Amino acid sequence: MAGFESLGSVCSGGRYDALAVEGSTTYPGVGLSFGVSRTLVPLFSRGLLTSTRAVPSAVLVAVSTDDSRADSEAVAAALRRRGIPTEVAASAQKYGRQIRYAERRGIPFVWFPGGDGAADSVKDIRSGDQHAADAAVWTPPIEDLRPQLISKEQTP
Repeated sequence: MAGFESLGSVCSGGRYDALAVEGSTTYPGVGLSFGVSRTLVPLFSRGLLTSTRAVPSAVLVAVSTDDSRADSEAVAAALRRRGIPTEVAASAQKYGRQIRYAERRGIPFVWFPGGDGAADSVKDIRSGDQHAADAAVWTPPIEDLRPQLISKEQTP
């Protein structure tokens, strides 16, 4: 990390003579730690590192009415069980407002739970494409599943 000497120590380790004890037997151990935030925060603040979006969520599940919040929560739970980072809209608002909220946060997909037997649908808010979807099988493209770090070249 040439040029970042001011960070000081970012890694530490040591030996622990009595790390674990079982009855009268003592077990030594070794360990280390690495200061991830101590290392990354200066890189982000200097503009040398950025990410594809500000939040981990790939999907915002819309809430159409306060009475249907349980349906939105169930969809979110199904997506989360499958490892898809998901959040639920804070309140029931017009869909346009919920889409704008997702845009501001950088969330690429908005999920609309179907009501009265209608199918759920998911919208890619970047392209505007919207299609029927099932929370048990739908998966976003791999590049949208998690935010990606982007390194910017440091000029000497």
